[in-house]
Amino acid sequence: MALKIVFLILLFSFRFRLSLSGNGQTTSMESVPDLQKSMYMVVDGYPCVRLVNLSGEIGCSNPGRDKVVAPIIKYKNNKELGQPSAILLSMDDVQGFFLRISNDSSFDSNVAGVLVESRVEIQHKLKGFSPARKFPQAEFAPYHNTNYEWNPIGSGIMWKSYNFPVFLLSESSTSTLQEIAMKNEKTEQAYTTNVAEFDVVMQTTKVGTHESESCLKEETCLPLGGYSVWSAVPPINNSSSNQSKPIILTVASMDAASFFRDKSLGADSPLSGVISLLAAVDALSHVDGLDNLNKQLVFLVFTGEAWGYLGSRRFLVELDQQSDAVRGLNSSLIQLVMEIGSTGKGFSQGNKTFFAHTQVSSDTNEALDALKLAQESLKSEGVTVSNASSSNPGIPPSSLMAFLRKNSSTSGIVLEDFDTVFANKFYHSHLDDSGEFISFLFVFLCSSFFIMLLKLANTLGIIYVAANINSSAIVAAASLVARTLYVLASDKKDSTSSALSSINVNASLVEELISCLLDCDPGLSCELVSSYIISVDTCPSHYVGVVLGEPSSTPSPNQVDDISRFVWNFLADRTSTPKGTTTVCSKDCSNNGGVCIRAETDGKGICVNSTTRYVPAYSTRLKLDSGTWKVLPPNSSDPMGMLDPVWTESNWNTIGLRVYTVQEAAYDRVVLLGGISVTVLAYLAIVLIRAYITKALKQD
Repeated sequence: MALKIVFLILLFSFRFRLSLSGNGQTTSMESVPDLQKSMYMVVDGYPCVRLVNLSGEIGCSNPGRDKVVAPIIKYKNNKELGQPSAILLSMDDVQGFFLRISNDSSFDSNVAGVLVESRVEIQHKLKGFSPARKFPQAEFAPYHNTNYEWNPIGSGIMWKSYNFPVFLLSESSTSTLQEIAMKNEKTEQAYTTNVAEFDVVMQTTKVGTHESESCLKEETCLPLGGYSVWSAVPPINNSSSNQSKPIILTVASMDAASFFRDKSLGADSPLSGVISLLAAVDALSHVDGLDNLNKQLVFLVFTGEAWGYLGSRRFLVELDQQSDAVRGLNSSLIQLVMEIGSTGKGFSQGNKTFFAHTQVSSDTNEALDALKLAQESLKSEGVTVSNASSSNPGIPPSSLMAFLRKNSSTSGIVLEDFDTVFANKFYHSHLDDSGEFISFLFVFLCSSFFIMLLKLANTLGIIYVAANINSSAIVAAASLVARTLYVLASDKKDSTSSALSSINVNASLVEELISCLLDCDPGLSCELVSSYIISVDTCPSHYVGVVLGEPSSTPSPNQVDDISRFVWNFLADRTSTPKGTTTVCSKDCSNNGGVCIRAETDGKGICVNSTTRYVPAYSTRLKLDSGTWKVLPPNSSDPMGMLDPVWTESNWNTIGLRVYTVQEAAYDRVVLLGGISVTVLAYLAIVLIRAYITKALKQD
């Protein structure tokens, strides 16, 4: 007995080694993690997560507290599901699939999870894909015709709740999962199958808090929100009591939405507008005499607009309260709101064409005249601006809606790349990315013959060209805005003036901003962004995120996302005066009206004279009380607040997706019975042999 115990100890203490041969190579596994890695393949992807509001839920989650495991099969539209399955879905079938889910309960009950394929060429093949509604956020419109379809191809599937996990696969994972699904199909009668394991367990599902008031109370969710940024040209002197200049407020939105949380780029809608705004600020920063302008220019980049106009509504509340976040601004002095919407598709047949959607007033008419003057000054570059169709019910979905719901007499213009319906066929979709954007230099330097050949090759499928946004259109929009603002602020009415013609947008900066903010390579590790901040992620995502900590006008860097921190630093740098005068940051920097930029990159920073501030962006119906978020009762004096859905995002521990091989349960039972049988037979054999040997020894 003692000898057996020693043998077992030696056996289990001996290093566990397993060699697998493949392609002439040998892999040695010397630990449990090595064994797990050989058994389980972690799959790269982007999850759809659970969002919660006052009336219910949208998005995706595991149906309970446990992981979901199901065999992987390729989706076939005409095939019924015989068992709970993980569906591998091509982008062509996504919209039809989710509509089938809504209409076919028996099919829905057997969907254990969904894996959506990624392919580079899909944008070229699809006519469009928008999971948003046909009139996004129609409830906030300042007019009654909310049945109008600004987004005709919108399916609304991202605004529904699904009790199964959904992942968008990476391109490399797509190829792997296609092979696995094909293998499962070929070996349908085999005793092993490849399964997907989804770990998308949401805290709101586990605890049963299915609306935002209860989940905030139980701390199973956090409010959607972040930080908007505003900056003034020239800087505002807060020590002066004479703040009487009329304000021209130029706004854009920097947050996007998508069915998949971390794949929200929003290249055309709305990031092309943000890039136009940043490029316009840069162009104006090189103009002399900005201190002598008759009007105050203020640039404001909102976040949270895709979720009930969180940024603009909170900004207006901060204005009413005259908080530190908006010190130096006065709502009564705002003469005009000019919003830069989608500009990335304003390019057609060699011309850059934009549309001005307006709320008619005398100040709006003055702004339209300024736009026409700016257009005249850019005539040689093929830039045109037209008034939007009078058949439109009003302005399109935009931040200006919040201003108009607050004060219907607000003068405003929304500059867009469309007239009656969205030009962006991938609105609020993960496919609204930069693609292989056509560069400014390409458009203007390539010969027309070469472009014709390129188009022909693209049509024939010899090469693939995706032009989801056009940098030359963004440059044109930025030039138009910069010159319009100068005309409005200086009261100069001559389109041929040297001052106006000297305002030129840096096309290289626009292309750099596109590569930094809309691509993973180089992404947020690009030289421009890295000169201001140390980014947490390389791949940009413009999902609004959640509010971390107590909202403040001076948040710590870890409370603010990469994009907002970059925009803050960029605007503070470009709007600072005088140029070239910088000092190392100290405690006196903010006391003297300065701000500290580039502090993340070298730990010291540079103190510049600029009025640039963060404004918290979160629901006006929320208040942080002793570390817990509370929903405030609706206020009849705030009509938009009464409509506020109070969006929150469910907490989770981990989110993951992996694939591995399992044996059929029936086969496991056969193996078990076989093992028991062998054990019983072996025992009987031992008893019989032992009896035989004992008998033989006695006879001897």
